[in-house]
Amino acid sequence: MSYSLRRASGAAKYAAILLASALAASTGPWDLAQLRQPPQVSWVSQQGPLRPLYYRNEPFHGKPTEVFAYLALPENLKGRAPSMVLVHGGGGKAFQEWARLWAARGYVAISMDLRGRGPDGNRHADAGPEQDNANIFTGIREGVRETWPYHAVAAVIRAVSLLAALPEVDSTRIGITGISWGGYLTAMVAGLDSRLKVAIPVYGCGFIYQNSPWAPVLDKLPERAQWIENFDPSRYLAQARMPMLWVNGTNDFAYGLDNYQLSYRLPKGPRTLSITVRMKHSHPDGWKPVEIGLFADQYLRGGPKLPHLSGHRVKGARVEIRSSGAPVREAALCYTHDTGPWKDRFWQTSPAEVHGRRIRATLPAQRPIVFFLNATGAQGATVSTEHEQRQTISMQSP
Repeated sequence: MSYSLRRASGAAKYAAILLASALAASTGPWDLAQLRQPPQVSWVSQQGPLRPLYYRNEPFHGKPTEVFAYLALPENLKGRAPSMVLVHGGGGKAFQEWARLWAARGYVAISMDLRGRGPDGNRHADAGPEQDNANIFTGIREGVRETWPYHAVAAVIRAVSLLAALPEVDSTRIGITGISWGGYLTAMVAGLDSRLKVAIPVYGCGFIYQNSPWAPVLDKLPERAQWIENFDPSRYLAQARMPMLWVNGTNDFAYGLDNYQLSYRLPKGPRTLSITVRMKHSHPDGWKPVEIGLFADQYLRGGPKLPHLSGHRVKGARVEIRSSGAPVREAALCYTHDTGPWKDRFWQTSPAEVHGRRIRATLPAQRPIVFFLNATGAQGATVSTEHEQRQTISMQSP
């Protein structure tokens, strides 16, 4: 795919990427058949509910590498359980507390370290590339397979393979969630690994070559087009078919709502959004939303459904949506009149009316306006509509 269109309008660029994705499904630089084989595992311990281990990954500069991980199992496990792959973001590690949270929920969970570190936090002897700008971006000058994204994606897919081979795991009920750079990886792997039955990217998305903190780095990279072709999630997302929950904040510094919307519109499976006004950006803030566990339960354990929202119907100053699935107990209109960088916009909320399956709100008169609606179900899970922008006031009567 040529990315010489990067200075074209956003709509034209989006249409070009959609067309290219539809015409050319891609496995990227990875040998997926090999990655789907169970990796070689060295267990540090196979006792107790939390089991540290290393597993083999791709060679780095010609040398074998291993990935450290924690595997957490539910207590009193009987039969085969659903499982989750947990993918950290920048500065992250193999979080044992994150794995334990999912084990307490009834899942076998694996949390791996994608920075070449072991349980003591230090780089180990068989580490792969560090997770820094040099290895994420400029490392491509040494070859696509010498970069952090190449190794990280391989490690994540191998974690799926590791889980699928365990006698404690139901291989037909494996999901994935990732935070920040881990959300970026989750979005990419969702389009590469059809064994996954649910995917939940938090913050992270595709199109990071535009309007992101990394766009200036990529703009200076001679191999820019090659990097995008291989490592931007927009190249793979249209291949995803599983249900996906997209979790983000209105003011995320790294993954703005513009790139986010372009990303979540690409997959072909069921889509749910959960956008929080001024959601904080961190690992603990990225794994604590109740929506994440409930969404996984819905598809992997037959749990209650989250609310599902229709698109906006706007007449004059009135906006209406309809809900299905779980009943909605309360709703809110979220909006901003600001333009400019998404991270700097000031967002406000006002109550919306809930009339059974209908949710209505009144838009403020000031324009421009960007808005979406949030609806909260009985379980406390909040889902969102897509954000929509209006430059002028419609002359239609309410």
